[in-house]
Amino acid sequence: MNVKSWVHSKPLVFGGVLVIMLMLFMLTGLFYTPYEPNEMNTSMRLAPPQTSHIWGTDNFGRDIFSRIMEGAQTAFLIGFSSVFIGLSCGLLLGAIAGYFGGWLDELIMRFIDAMQAFPGILLAIMLVSVFGPGLNNTILALGLMSIPSFSRIARSGFIQYKEFDFVKASIAKGAGPWRIIIRHILPNMVSPLIVAASLGFSGSVLAEAGLSYLGLGVQPPDPSWGRMLSEAQPFIMNAPWYVIITGVIMTAMVLGFNLLGDGIRDIYNKKS
Repeated sequence: MNVKSWVHSKPLVFGGVLVIMLMLFMLTGLFYTPYEPNEMNTSMRLAPPQTSHIWGTDNFGRDIFSRIMEGAQTAFLIGFSSVFIGLSCGLLLGAIAGYFGGWLDELIMRFIDAMQAFPGILLAIMLVSVFGPGLNNTILALGLMSIPSFSRIARSGFIQYKEFDFVKASIAKGAGPWRIIIRHILPNMVSPLIVAASLGFSGSVLAEAGLSYLGLGVQPPDPSWGRMLSEAQPFIMNAPWYVIITGVIMTAMVLGFNLLGDGIRDIYNKKS
């Protein structure tokens, strides 16, 4: 793929810069935070941004900057983990349905249709309500929620590529189905799957924030951007920086990955 087309893609460059900055922000938080994220100081409750607390403090006197750094780790962990689950399971189901077809395709796609009968966030809420809130259950729920979208993308790609001459030539030479799937078709699916994974990541971050906002996601005292927005809501007039800063960081995360996915998709479409 032409390097120049990557550089000239404004959504890709802007999204990549945002994502890299947030990843550096998250990685820094693994080794250093100005304060312990859960350390309370009631004498500094709802303090505005200042030298000692550059982004102010929350309703318990905790440093917002430190908690957002810690929350970034949660967001990236949930985003990558849920995308990994959705991509792994969805790719396997989509590959089997698209390549083999027949009754396997019907069985798998009816299962996917049943999953899609529930709106994604409602399915996640139902799963978290059944298994209980918490980080691991949130990751599992969001991963299961993303399986249908990945499986449909994979299925359509395998249906398309299995009719190409290079696949038929491999079959004529005696290549087995799984060798064809892994060695010949799957490499051609990388670009659309990367786009889907990038968009799925931002969707998972938003869904986790929604679950945590409702009290069904990451549980206190562990920082979560959605939980922080929920805690900041009653103080939006007294401490607007709490809501604004948390909302801006979350928006930057979602915007970065969406632009990254859009940029890769535009380049892939031009190449196609």
